[in-house]
Amino acid sequence: MPDPATYRPAPGTIPEAPGVYRFSDPQGRVIYVGKAKSLRQRLNSYFADIAGLHPRTRQMVTTAGHVQWTVVGTEVEALQLEYNWIKEFDPRFNVRYRDDKTYPVLAVTLNEEYPRLHVYRGPRRKGVRYFGPYAHAWAIRETLDLLLRVFPARTCSAGVFKRHGQIGRPCLLGYIDKCSAPCVGRVDAEEHRRIVEDFAEFLSGRTDRMVRELERRMQTASEELEFEKAARLRDDIGALKRAMERQAVVLGDGTDADVVAFAQDELEAAVQVFHVRGGRVRGQRGWVIDKTDDTPDTAALVERFVTQYYGEQAALAESADDASQPVPKEILVPELPADAGALQQWLTGLRGSRVSLRVPQRGDKRALAETVERNAKEAFTQHKLRRAGDLTARSAALQELQEALGLDQAPLRIECIDVSHVQGTNVVASLVVFEDGLAKKSDYRRFEVRDGAQGGDVASIAEVVRRRFRRYLAENRDGVDGAGGAAGIDGVDGPPADTEAGPEAVDESMPKVRTGIDPETGRPKKFAYAPNLLVVDGGQPQVEAAADVLADLGVHDVAVCGLAKRLEEVWLPGDPDPVILSRTSEALYLLQRARDEAHRFAITYHRQRRSKSMVASELDGVPGLGPARRQALLKHFGSMRKIRAAEVDEIAGLPGFGRRTAEAVVAALHPADEADSGGGNPGARKDEQHAAEHQAAGTSAEGAPGR
Repeated sequence: MPDPATYRPAPGTIPEAPGVYRFSDPQGRVIYVGKAKSLRQRLNSYFADIAGLHPRTRQMVTTAGHVQWTVVGTEVEALQLEYNWIKEFDPRFNVRYRDDKTYPVLAVTLNEEYPRLHVYRGPRRKGVRYFGPYAHAWAIRETLDLLLRVFPARTCSAGVFKRHGQIGRPCLLGYIDKCSAPCVGRVDAEEHRRIVEDFAEFLSGRTDRMVRELERRMQTASEELEFEKAARLRDDIGALKRAMERQAVVLGDGTDADVVAFAQDELEAAVQVFHVRGGRVRGQRGWVIDKTDDTPDTAALVERFVTQYYGEQAALAESADDASQPVPKEILVPELPADAGALQQWLTGLRGSRVSLRVPQRGDKRALAETVERNAKEAFTQHKLRRAGDLTARSAALQELQEALGLDQAPLRIECIDVSHVQGTNVVASLVVFEDGLAKKSDYRRFEVRDGAQGGDVASIAEVVRRRFRRYLAENRDGVDGAGGAAGIDGVDGPPADTEAGPEAVDESMPKVRTGIDPETGRPKKFAYAPNLLVVDGGQPQVEAAADVLADLGVHDVAVCGLAKRLEEVWLPGDPDPVILSRTSEALYLLQRARDEAHRFAITYHRQRRSKSMVASELDGVPGLGPARRQALLKHFGSMRKIRAAEVDEIAGLPGFGRRTAEAVVAALHPADEADSGGGNPGARKDEQHAAEHQAAGTSAEGAPGR
């Protein structure tokens, strides 16, 4: 465990100017980023008596190996640089505002010819407009069900839309007038897009105009004695009003605002945000975070939340080319941070117009803030009840593994390897990672097994372990010489972009060589960190193979074990008898989860490889059919069965295909049909006829006795 005194900057070298600092571990991985009005005052507080520090802060300074800082001109620049570094390095000791669940949104795919309305979870995409988030998916579906009567837009998937277009009949929603059925041509693309745009306008808050327009049309229909049309419009108005009633007015002045509230204890905090647009609550979000540094006061939490959340929302809107405004006009918080002015100025820059950051004092806004606070407290209570068992179980599992396998410390990072193949073909392997008992999918890796494919699972395991740890050794040997001038991010010459770093911006006591860090991006390399425990799927032979490879490479600080499927035995290298864990053991359950996850990941990759190889084998060698055209065929038809059933004209009509290529594809997939149809080489048909005659006479075409 590093001693903070070993990397403490020399007295007088830390500037008193405002700036941003970051702590890194001995391998160069950034573990904490912070900002300060006075770098000297703030950094000196980390090197005071360790016993007086917050427990999380004490853990951070004893994990770090060096500290680095950058001087900036203003507090707004410090906010921007701190946000950029947190986003870039993802430090483990910073407060992380990540959703405790994935919130659904209502997506409108304006980038398609016939836009679609559907429930969506995931990253934002260009050309798609999003409404929400909503607390529950059923809330979106209820709203859609009400509004589709008025705005009969398409909600089906691309496959369903295409299929109904081919059969010439609409789906059930088309028959009950909840879809305008563009798939069968009831409306053209322009009219359908107009319906979708009216739907998006209504959800954007322009409800009064839409209701007035429907009332005008109803009155006109009534005057022209079109009573059935007037009745339908009357029902549409009722549906719109019911949808509006579900979103009650909470702010009478029609303000666009986000209302934020917190509930916390010494180690964690719950955050709730109500999104109010046009005076109505349009969405709600919640987070539960670990307070991994000493930020016990609400003002510090507000500052971190506003910086990270709205910076991320602005980046998402920019990447998705979304026209919606990521920052509202008002942000109502329980307390103002010390640098509220700089924060408000930064938010104004993100929005492009003035943003008000304030504490509500009275009236509707104060009442709504109290409601959000009650929601935050309720969410925090539920989180505590739910996570208590999970955290206890994970801690017990790691402790049991340490004791059962005789490890020096609990295996906080576990890597598991599994091999997948069918009778030795398309051999692939997977490597999954668990940190603190939870899957870390960003570190998963896939391998195409080459040398070990002929030697079975044992040789394949050995090859994967060798490749994984060779990369680990190589990436930790390679360093970046930071000598010459002021060092920038992790030893790369020059200051970070968009900062005003001078010679005083660097701690001269920092090491000049970093291992395991990509010099271009400043991020850890793919295999830069070794696991505490390596698990292989198999018994003693697989474990011995993995252990032998580690010994040959000189890696002695990684424990190895195997989990055999038959009786769930745990095998250790050099031990003739397995370790038997109780069936109710949390340690066994953790190993099983890692093994099953590795198996799932390997099977998925193997199926992808096998599917590609099947297509390649059947269409391989067709004249004029390269990889791009093979992929285009499969994408258009969806499967080899449909490609075999396709006619020459259908294939020739695809972009990039001609009739000659289409005939070659059909001939390759139907050689017997080609021979029967009279096409092909007459000499070949004559040889086949000659061979058939000899076969009937009891001899082969070469004159050998037939069987």
